Amino acid sequence: MTKKHNIILQPSGSRGQAEEGQSIRSAAHDLGVEIESICAENATCGKCMVVIEEGRFEKYNMDSKRENVSPVTNQEVAYFARRPRLLKDKGWEVGQVRLSCQCKIQGDVLINVPEESRGNKQIVRKSATQREIEIKPSVRKYLVTMTPPNLERPIADWERLAKGLETSIGLVRRGEENLPHWSDFTVDYTCLRTMSSTLREAKWNVTVSVWQDKEVVQVQAGYHEDSYGAAVDIGSTTVALYLCNLRTGEILAAESEMNPQIVYGEDVMSRIQYTIEHKDGLEKLHKAIIATLNKLLTLAVKTANMSLRARSPKQSPDEEVEIASGESAPRTSSPQGNDIRTEDILEMVLVGNSTMHHLLLNLPPKDLGLAPFVPAIHKSVDVKARELGLQINSAGNIHVLPTIASFVGADTSAMLLAEEPHMQDENWLLIDVGTNAELVLGNRKRLVCTSTPTGPALEGAHVEYGMRAAPGAMERISIDETTLEPKYKVIGMDGWNTDHAEFKGQVKGICGSAIIDGVAELFRTGIVDSRGRFKTGLESTSSPKGKRIRQGESGWEYVIAWAEETSIGRDIPMTQQDVRQIQLAKAALFTAARTLLKRSGLESPDKIILAGGFGSFIDKEKAMLIGLIPDCVLDNVYAIGNAAGDGARIALLNVEKRREIEPVTRKVERFELPTDPEFQNQFMLATSFPHMSEPFPHIAHLIPNRAADPMAKNFMK
Repeated sequence: MTKKHNIILQPSGSRGQAEEGQSIRSAAHDLGVEIESICAENATCGKCMVVIEEGRFEKYNMDSKRENVSPVTNQEVAYFARRPRLLKDKGWEVGQVRLSCQCKIQGDVLINVPEESRGNKQIVRKSATQREIEIKPSVRKYLVTMTPPNLERPIADWERLAKGLETSIGLVRRGEENLPHWSDFTVDYTCLRTMSSTLREAKWNVTVSVWQDKEVVQVQAGYHEDSYGAAVDIGSTTVALYLCNLRTGEILAAESEMNPQIVYGEDVMSRIQYTIEHKDGLEKLHKAIIATLNKLLTLAVKTANMSLRARSPKQSPDEEVEIASGESAPRTSSPQGNDIRTEDILEMVLVGNSTMHHLLLNLPPKDLGLAPFVPAIHKSVDVKARELGLQINSAGNIHVLPTIASFVGADTSAMLLAEEPHMQDENWLLIDVGTNAELVLGNRKRLVCTSTPTGPALEGAHVEYGMRAAPGAMERISIDETTLEPKYKVIGMDGWNTDHAEFKGQVKGICGSAIIDGVAELFRTGIVDSRGRFKTGLESTSSPKGKRIRQGESGWEYVIAWAEETSIGRDIPMTQQDVRQIQLAKAALFTAARTLLKRSGLESPDKIILAGGFGSFIDKEKAMLIGLIPDCVLDNVYAIGNAAGDGARIALLNVEKRREIEPVTRKVERFELPTDPEFQNQFMLATSFPHMSEPFPHIAHLIPNRAADPMAKNFMK
């Protein structure tokens, strides 16, 4: 028999075994991961580049190293020798980066497939939602007109500008109290270095950008109307960036990317452990996210410029604008004028869970993973862009919202800012569903929070044919309760597979929303029982191609798609192990919610709000059917999209909201699940569908013959 080795492909999370001597590109294809190539594997196009990750990966019980793949070929040496700039820009070296068509597997290996090499681009479902936001940005622009210096009044350039700025602010904001005095202003050092030359080139007529009414961060010649900022949600799995006009609040571009840190661990504890075990671990994880943010900034600016050019009429080059003093000045920049540059971005607001927060700020996350689970800082952070290496205006400000608890971070603060449960009378349960789930329960009187690792199974990993959302992934599954025959929807295809006369070669795997559907349907139709076990002796009545319910290599399974319907040439089933993975994930989430409800003296919440890109695509009825979320009136269960990203955008566009959320986060009561003596018993009760003991009246009609589980008494006091 051919020897086989373990292979893990990131960021898709796909894993399996490959035959010794098989090329990485071929092995990836077998696992449903397409890697680009246009040269018929002749090592000339370079589209199939992959990175061999080295080190001990405890999460996978794997030692990955370059020696576990074949030596670099002459073709690869020649290809990279012609492109030294590529290696320098990426920080790669030959041997670390390989052409997957030439690189053969000789041992266990973890492979990172860069964005540019992926045949099926990940769909990052973190689009912004429409929200009414009062525009009060921290950066404001003022036109300042000064008298040039002379021998009679040789006042220094900065003092002259500061006095002119005081006058301009007074004219623009007549009647306001506590307007700044010129002596209160400061100037960023990098801005000061170019200020004098700009003043003279502009003939003492400039636009000054002021942060928080106290620091000058940019001086531009002539009149410039618009300022720009970016709001970013750094998730454990995905990163979403929104480029905004700070004057109008308009979203000019939205870009997203897989979080590159996933190579070093799929969940936060794995990444914390990586920084502990590897001397350069923190540096690697920090640099990885900074590089991705800079890439997204560049893409967002490019997208915004293309959009603005397409929709804007030509502007007369000599058009003038009236200023506060009644004079006029040439308009030198506007949405219709010069392109936006990354240097024109003057502020960013970033959010993420506590681990992402620490890795972004280059803070050691070790103590987050050890009792008593203490972060380095709770309050919000303001830091210069140049200090983090973010490629916006070097004087620009990076604002990170406050963290709440050990694993309840700035993303939850942003969710609170977006949804405002602290201003409601009803008891709301907010759940940000992801690899790590954060939950907040309460109202204006009291808020309690906790977090729980749900694992990557809900997003496709640890499920045999699971994958993240991409073309070819099933996103919906339904099973006929009479025939036990399935139908499914695939990303990139219209309608259900049964709507097409012939459906071949379209399916690659199952993404998170369909995994929830599939398990719920297996339970609803009686294929698995309430404890998640496959029932034997069942068979679908209309399948001519074989048994859908069958004994597979690793136990019982249900075939959703036959091999000819897939692009990987193999049947795609949901296995007993897949069901078990979902049971563990959903039990963790439900137990966290039930613990908060009990702590608040509630049986059920008045409203359940599902946040996050994944949460927005969950079928709420099926989520409740398997016990992923507590029982509640279904009409009061809402998906709100990327609330963390929306909260970051609100904080970017309204500085008062930043000040408002700070004291709210300090009043949220944290509850650490490991300290709850009932956690283990409650977890075991929650592993059943929908639960061993709770009645779930709002989905009882879907399981009419449900009986009490006799095992429940073993876990109830």
